[in-house]
Amino acid sequence: MNNNQVSLDTLVSLAKRRGFVFQASEIYGGLAGFWDYGPYGVELANNIKASWWHFFVRQQRDIVGIDGAIIQNPKLWKASGHVEGFNDPLVEDLKTHKRYRADHLAGVDTSDLEQLTDLLKNKKSPDGNELGPVRLFNMMFKTHVGVLEGEDNVVYLRPETAGAIFSNYKNVLDTARVKIPFGIAQIGKAFRNEISPRDFIFRVRELEQMEIEYFTNPADAQKHLERLKKLYWQWLIELGLKTERMEWRQLPPESRAHYSADNWDVEYKYFDGKPKELGGIANRTNYDLTRHAQLSGKDLSYFDETTRERFIPYVIEPTIGVDRVLLAILESAYHEEEVNGETRVVLKIAPEIAPVRVAILPLSKKSELSALSGEVYKKLVQETHWNIEYDETQSIGKRYRRQDEIGTPYCVTIDFESLQDHAVTIRHRDTMEQNRVQIKNLKSELSM
Repeated sequence: MNNNQVSLDTLVSLAKRRGFVFQASEIYGGLAGFWDYGPYGVELANNIKASWWHFFVRQQRDIVGIDGAIIQNPKLWKASGHVEGFNDPLVEDLKTHKRYRADHLAGVDTSDLEQLTDLLKNKKSPDGNELGPVRLFNMMFKTHVGVLEGEDNVVYLRPETAGAIFSNYKNVLDTARVKIPFGIAQIGKAFRNEISPRDFIFRVRELEQMEIEYFTNPADAQKHLERLKKLYWQWLIELGLKTERMEWRQLPPESRAHYSADNWDVEYKYFDGKPKELGGIANRTNYDLTRHAQLSGKDLSYFDETTRERFIPYVIEPTIGVDRVLLAILESAYHEEEVNGETRVVLKIAPEIAPVRVAILPLSKKSELSALSGEVYKKLVQETHWNIEYDETQSIGKRYRRQDEIGTPYCVTIDFESLQDHAVTIRHRDTMEQNRVQIKNLKSELSM
């Protein structure tokens, strides 16, 4: 099967069957917009995050990292505009009381209430009923700090990870020996009370972001935006996503935040073949630091000793979601192939991020084979940082098929000849070719 044809239902079934993603609290009927990552999903997600961190933080001399708290002082979200402006247009089915995103029903990308009202005036709900008026719905989750509940101690689960970066901008500047231009990176959970979560893990209420705020002289902002765009493209290709499935789309002024000077989405053609937002990069101008300076009373300007000028830095923000990247990887890696009259399902995930790098498969459960296989497993675990799986249950053919569906690039089979020649057989996932190597050379062979 051409992997352009894989359906969402197929991916959801594979994710459940092979332990990538489960419905949160499934035994109680689940909860819309929330998902749990299983044994292989968490490994894949962690590998994606590790790859992003290595590429954007450890390999870039001008980007450092932080890990901010999920709950911040609510004044931060007032300054950022989220308390007043983090809204989606909502419309309600007057009979069923189901709520929908008005812009999705109208088929446009806008939050303009007047325009949406006009577009929906003759439309019915998906259930064929009359629709109520279009109104705005704030998507932040509220909770309370302390033993009392009241307006004085309302706080919010963060709707994005950027807030802690902006509030720590001065701390990082003063402690990390950085100078403009520089970036602050963060990976963390964010929470959005989506009106209509959908498409599996594509649109959820609890998500994980990988985000950078890059602070720069206003005159250099667009130069750094273009540079960071190229870096993002390079990283996505290294993950194994195909260039023909991705494209950059520049957002028109009416679809951008009011403070944004430029905004691009990197879109990916998911299961239905239609481009959907995978991540984005924006020139946020000096809006954020200006607002936080105004409401906090702190001086967040920067003095450039080289140019002898003082300015409020512009910010370039590349951001991308772990969940959407993971879904794109599953979709891109999914293949169906006919082998000896049977269908082989295989996830051709890049070895660097595969949930299991190597599977150790003794040919039988005989004690002498189990002992040697255990030694090989222990040796690889001690010598590498790979996730290595040991499996001696079922026939070798069924175990190969299971590892194919998990995306394991290498299977190492220990057979009775291994007891004499101290060699094992490596099976390569993508080609199914097999080659014999000495146990002492196994690590170097699998590292190629």
